[in-house]
Formats: sequence, C-alpha cells, structure tokens
Amino acid sequence: MEIAVTYLLNSGFLVDMGNLLLVFDDFEDSQDIVGQTLAKNDYEAVYFFASHAHFDHFDEHILNYQQAACRYIFGYDIRRTKRGRRFPQEKVTYMRPYEQWEDECLKVESYDSTDVGVAFRVTDKKTGKSIFHAGDFNWWDWTGETAENRKLAENAFRKQLKQLVGMKADLAFFPVDGRLGSMQDKGVREFIRVTDIGALITMHDLEKSGWKPGAEFFPAGKRFPVWSPVTPGEKKLVEMTGGITVK
Repeated sequence: MEIAVTYLLNSGFLVDMGNLLLVFDDFEDSQDIVGQTLAKNDYEAVYFFASHAHFDHFDEHILNYQQAACRYIFGYDIRRTKRGRRFPQEKVTYMRPYEQWEDECLKVESYDSTDVGVAFRVTDKKTGKSIFHAGDFNWWDWTGETAENRKLAENAFRKQLKQLVGMKADLAFFPVDGRLGSMQDKGVREFIRVTDIGALITMHDLEKSGWKPGAEFFPAGKRFPVWSPVTPGEKKLVEMTGGITVK
C-alpha cells in the first residue's frame, strides 16, 4: 500500500491514504495544501488531528474545513481553550492519554506526552496499516537547563517510553528538533530501539538543522527509510511495506 505524505510545517503533515485523508497538527499552511487537496479529491472520510494546544501544533484555521471533516480528534488540553470551543463540538473527540476511539474507518489510540497533550497511533481498519504521530513526546534534553531539570526530563521520557515498548507502526513521525543541538536525536534513537516501525519521518525542526541519520543511528538488526523534510510542500510517497520514494 502506497500513501502520499506532504509536509506542512513543524509537526504538520497531510497523509493521503487514497480513500482517507489524515491531517496532523496543521497550524500553518501558507500554500493552502490542505484546501487544494480537498478541492481536487473526493475522500471517503477526512480527519483532522491536533496533538495539543501549543500554537505551533493547533490553529483554528482548520475550522474552515468543517464541511469536509468527518471528525476532529484533539488532545484533551484543547478543550480548555477558546480556540477549541469554536469548533462544532458534535464533530470533536477529545482524547486523554491511553484512550481509544474508533469509527468504521479508523481506530485511534492515544499515548502520553512529555510536554502537553497526547501522541496518536492511527490504524486504517480496512488495510490494518498504522501511523504513529508523537506530537510533542520527546526527550527534551535542553543543554542550558540545570542537571536536576535534565534528569526530570529523562525520567519523564523513559516512563512514557515503557508504554511504547513493542509498539508496531508502518510509519512514525517523531521530533528531531535542531534547537537541542547535539541532543536533537536523543529521543528518537531510544524510540526506534524499543518500537517496530517501517519508516520514519522526522519533525519539529523549524531550525532546518539538516539532520540526517548516520550509520550508527540504527540499532543492530534494524534498518528502515528516514525522511527529514525541510520546506513546506515537500512530498514523498511512502510504501507501507517499507520504503520512501520521491515521485
């Protein structure tokens, strides 16, 4: 199964699965990629995900797509915001960590974050293919912080990582933030060590750090394609049996 993934900005992605359209953390879409995609295609169902209320993950402009959207699936903290309350609540599902929601097309599982909100694992019930979007779950090891705060960040990350051991996903989106400097891939290295993923797309790198996986990045016996998008509008085709190609 081949899907088309388009980078919007930061952690925002459009995932075209043929009959389904998934939009993750779309806070800014200056090229109107989502609007143009909706205008050109007729989908069985369209879903908008927002992992949490931070401005660089959630913006109310996605309310403009409410006629096309069959469901808005939001991290629980968005419920408390004025922006969140502007959405038609009959179309909104708020998820806390470790909850499940499903309809005839998708099964959605939520996980905790090391910041606010949730991460999502989304499974297409027709094909069984799954996508993990980490939101702001990461090992946020800021070099300027105190030793105590850095240890707290490590503990929070490792606690949540235990809940992901053995998780399978055909495609995973995970932060590799250039602001962390030499620590930017610390979280994703641990994530890929304990999970079983088919391909990785990195995100949350507005620094445009140019990060690429070195030979030592992959754990022993594991190898999969990696894409680190830089410019909004970049698009890749992802073969859900493994592989990322450019077309």
